[in-house]
Amino acid sequence: MDGHGTHTASTVAGRHVANAAAFGGYGNGTASGGAPLAHLAIYKACWAIPNTPKVNGNTCFDEDMLAAIDDAIRDGVHILSISVGSANPLPYTEDSIGIGALHAVKNNIVVACAAGNSGPTPSTLSNTAPWIITVGASSIDRMFFGPLLLGNGAEFAGQTVTPYKMEKMHPLVYAADVIVPNVPMNVSNQCLPGSLDPKKVKRRVVLCMRGSGIRVGKGVEVKRAGGVGVIIGNSAANKDDVPCDAHFLPATALAYDDSLKTLNYIMSTKNPMAMIKPVETVLNYKPAPFMAEFTSRGPNVVDPNILKPDVTAPGLNILAAWSEASSPSKLVEDHRVVKYNFDSGTSMACPHVAAVAALLKAMHPSWSSAAIRSAIITTAWNKNNMGKYITDPSGKTASPFEYGSGHFQPLKAADPGLIYDASYNDYLLYLCTVEVTNIDPIFKCPKFPPSAVNLNYPSIAISKFNGYSTITRTVTNVGRSNSSYHFSAKPPLGISIWASPCNLYFDHVGQKKSFTIEVKGDSKATRLIYGDYAFGSYTWISENYHVSSPISISLA
Repeated sequence: MDGHGTHTASTVAGRHVANAAAFGGYGNGTASGGAPLAHLAIYKACWAIPNTPKVNGNTCFDEDMLAAIDDAIRDGVHILSISVGSANPLPYTEDSIGIGALHAVKNNIVVACAAGNSGPTPSTLSNTAPWIITVGASSIDRMFFGPLLLGNGAEFAGQTVTPYKMEKMHPLVYAADVIVPNVPMNVSNQCLPGSLDPKKVKRRVVLCMRGSGIRVGKGVEVKRAGGVGVIIGNSAANKDDVPCDAHFLPATALAYDDSLKTLNYIMSTKNPMAMIKPVETVLNYKPAPFMAEFTSRGPNVVDPNILKPDVTAPGLNILAAWSEASSPSKLVEDHRVVKYNFDSGTSMACPHVAAVAALLKAMHPSWSSAAIRSAIITTAWNKNNMGKYITDPSGKTASPFEYGSGHFQPLKAADPGLIYDASYNDYLLYLCTVEVTNIDPIFKCPKFPPSAVNLNYPSIAISKFNGYSTITRTVTNVGRSNSSYHFSAKPPLGISIWASPCNLYFDHVGQKKSFTIEVKGDSKATRLIYGDYAFGSYTWISENYHVSSPISISLA
């Protein structure tokens, strides 16, 4: 029903196109999907059905999701990019995408899925199964600023991609002050349809706050009432997460603090004025990446022994192809037609990682889906372009519950040194541990299955840490034939992490080595420092490689 599928498909495998841009020139350049030589098979599993639960504006029935995955398996695909998720985390037995993905993995298909857009609330991420690559969303280093200039000379760096311009100052009003009678007080400032009084809005710029209603729809209401511009002010919940939108009139969006300053100016000034200046494209923006406020967070409530998400990838203000059968705003009132559009979500991040998986599959056709996931996870980076740890939009240091192992690094993933491999049988044994025994009718669970924490996963999550824990892992050498690695750890304060053995030696490619990670410390004292969760990491280091794994420790 909209351009979501076109956008994600072109992101994963769109061909090179010169002079691609949105709305008359924003983001102009040569566009390309992540794996432009890959072949695309697209399976429609979601439908516009009235009065039913929605995902991305569509209804995605379990039966259709499973049928699509079955068709993909039958057709012989190598990668599945699934920018769909449940509104809430689902147990494995109720998770149609997870069940379908397990069957795909049985056929050595790599499955990448979106983490969801329910952030910043903790424990909201979907697609939690350990055989899936779960992808969070973060920013890129390009911004589109539509500065807001106030009558008192103050200027705020709002963001927008509207093609419309404002030539001079206009009177500025607050939405709650210009409403028609009987608009509920709790939504009086949100410019919902039919809420604004044209007599009070005509030829004015209106400050509308985020909350109920879609952002572009607020601009539609301002235009209907005769306004000449709209300012979308972030709420406290959205803070500094400022998406770019293609509004119908001059517009810009402000971070929460700047919204409050603008409102204070309106309230304290007899004749407030404002002008939205032309859009400026800023390249090499710092800091980047930062985590999108909307990206769903861990911890993993389905199984706290599996750290999710796995990685983060670009998902904020992503330019890609758009269906010409749909408007750029997805509103029925919008009759514009565009070939390219900006969109934001973990749906946009997922195909970036799927594209990398496709490139790795082409380079290493014998690698398993687990090996490809491992390569992406252990080579990810948790620093930004200022050399500091990745933050959320407000500047607070983010955690693995937001970015997993970090921002993906495709070039490094091509040659990771070591990988953590796992087979379909390993996943069935894991499911036995979490008391799911009916996924494969042929497989019989052993009487004493291995601990869930010992699934050979590239990251570690320790639930209910009581002062001591041991975890077993096995790595496979896919790097240099003769190589040696030494162990290094960055534990949280009050915790020690070490490995036995602490050195690994390999004399041929494909050789496997097992080791035990021991975690020890005073959980009560550490909880006083960090709260319910503490984070660390460990790395196997050689002359040519750094193979890194995040660790989360539940102290509750």
